[in-house]
Amino acid sequence: MFDLGQLERAHAVVGAAVQPTPAHAWPLLAERLGTPVVVKHENHTPTAAFKVRGGLVYVDRMRRERPGTPGLISATRGNHGQSLAFAARRYGVPVTILVPRGNAVEQNRAMKARGAELVEHGEDFQAAREEAFRRASIDGLEFVPAFHPDLVLGVATYALELFRKALDLDVLYVPIGQGSGICGCILARDLLGLATEIVGVQSTEAPCYALSFAAGTVVTTASSNTLADGMATRIPDADAFEIIRNGAARIVQVSDDEIGAAIRILWTDTHNLAEGAGAAALAAALQEKQKIRGKRIGLVLSGGNIDLDMFRRWVMPDAAHHSGKALV
Repeated sequence: MFDLGQLERAHAVVGAAVQPTPAHAWPLLAERLGTPVVVKHENHTPTAAFKVRGGLVYVDRMRRERPGTPGLISATRGNHGQSLAFAARRYGVPVTILVPRGNAVEQNRAMKARGAELVEHGEDFQAAREEAFRRASIDGLEFVPAFHPDLVLGVATYALELFRKALDLDVLYVPIGQGSGICGCILARDLLGLATEIVGVQSTEAPCYALSFAAGTVVTTASSNTLADGMATRIPDADAFEIIRNGAARIVQVSDDEIGAAIRILWTDTHNLAEGAGAAALAAALQEKQKIRGKRIGLVLSGGNIDLDMFRRWVMPDAAHHSGKALV
């Protein structure tokens, strides 16, 4: 999909807007897992998620190669939309984002604040995506999918940063939504000639890639009812699946309860706020604690965009009856 020179150039494009994010070894997490662990903090980008890297690389190429493009349109549950809005504003390009009805309020507000025109449509991501594709053809806009080579190239820059800081990782756990993050990690690892085992993580309520990985062919699901909206995918991307099938060691499924516990642990052990997908890697590592003992582990904390109301209901349900003032 790209070579090391292209990845280095993409890193320069991203670096003009986003500083390298930290990769910290947290002793309390190491005690909990019984093995050394490094967390890649993609929750520390300007949009609090890794996808901003892909948006910057995508829009940079578009402005160079397709300068007459009148505007962009896409669908999202949040982080992809924030990414495109951030990059589009930086490059002076209009962008329309479709979200499903009932989408996270704080994500919607953030996308609007970054200049996106926000449209609510459908009951889930797939319905919003189909409507965005339809509007693209009607309005002459460029449709930006959730998985695209330029998006993968952009998000692979976080893997480049991580692997160059921690060359000796034995296992890296990566959450899977539409697949750009794990594909970027696989491709960066291979370009650097490393032996790190890459393990994907999916929700038990949205396991389409896990089912596909087990079957050896694309498998769709009828629903994606996880609270971890960054992993709420029910139709795998065929290109992403091929990279994952050939480059991942396995895919671990974690429940929403396990993810909620991992969000709490990341707060208590590192004082970092994680969204559902961002905590999924830790949830998987905890599930495989015996398997990884004695190995050096990497966890991708892919984002920190979780609504306060969702945090109350999911992560801290025992505190939900308290006043907002007391919780805040």
